[in-house]
Amino acid sequence: MKRIAIMRPSGYLAGSVKLANSMGFDTITAPMIDVVDKTDANFKGFVERVMGGKSDYVIFTSANGVEFTLLKLDELDEFIEQLNKTQVVAIGPKTRTALQKNGIRVSIVPESFSSHGLVEQISGIEGAVIEIARSSHGAPELVDGLLKKGAVVHETQVYQLISPKDERHKKLIEKALAGEIDIFAFTSSMMARNFMALADEMGVKDELVRIMNEKTVAAIGKPTADTLSRFGIDVKVIPKHYTFEELLQECKKQDLE
Repeated sequence: MKRIAIMRPSGYLAGSVKLANSMGFDTITAPMIDVVDKTDANFKGFVERVMGGKSDYVIFTSANGVEFTLLKLDELDEFIEQLNKTQVVAIGPKTRTALQKNGIRVSIVPESFSSHGLVEQISGIEGAVIEIARSSHGAPELVDGLLKKGAVVHETQVYQLISPKDERHKKLIEKALAGEIDIFAFTSSMMARNFMALADEMGVKDELVRIMNEKTVAAIGKPTADTLSRFGIDVKVIPKHYTFEELLQECKKQDLE
């Protein structure tokens, strides 16, 4: 049974382990990132524009973005009512589900669950007012791409990713160095950076990269893969659709080949 390292935020670990086990993987876990609330200076304007009917599109790039947006609102029902008068965009199926569970109608889900796919999907937006509610570590590609298409873009950061302190971190690195991890699953660039920073602190970065390149490294999308590549890591698996489930499926498929 192949062992996979899962380093997702603590709130996702139990579900991720259950999914991996159901596919026949053994798991080792250590959250390399975690998610905390954030309210930036742009949030008030975002709410006012939506409530005032001045927003044409509202983009959510994660289920976390949906959750942390709605948690901040005093007039939740009124906001959702106004939100449903806009074109609500979800970057993927998990985000769509989070929106629909809260009574929010989703107009657009890109075929490719990524910032690039989202920009490609939305057309005829010159002069349109577009709101983006996402994390503090969102890639600039989304905003830049929409601006190039002539949209008026407002971004609010509704949560942030942090590097947690966890006793499992060192154990995971030690298991990796001992060759006891077969697959390394990375779901964000920040996760990759935190993982390598920890290896650097332990003085084992070069050795870890060597060992990882003898194993299977999976990245949930091209930005994460590019970050890993900059550390000299050979990424062998990138799923077509950027979901954790499909990442596991691709790892399983490679294992069977």
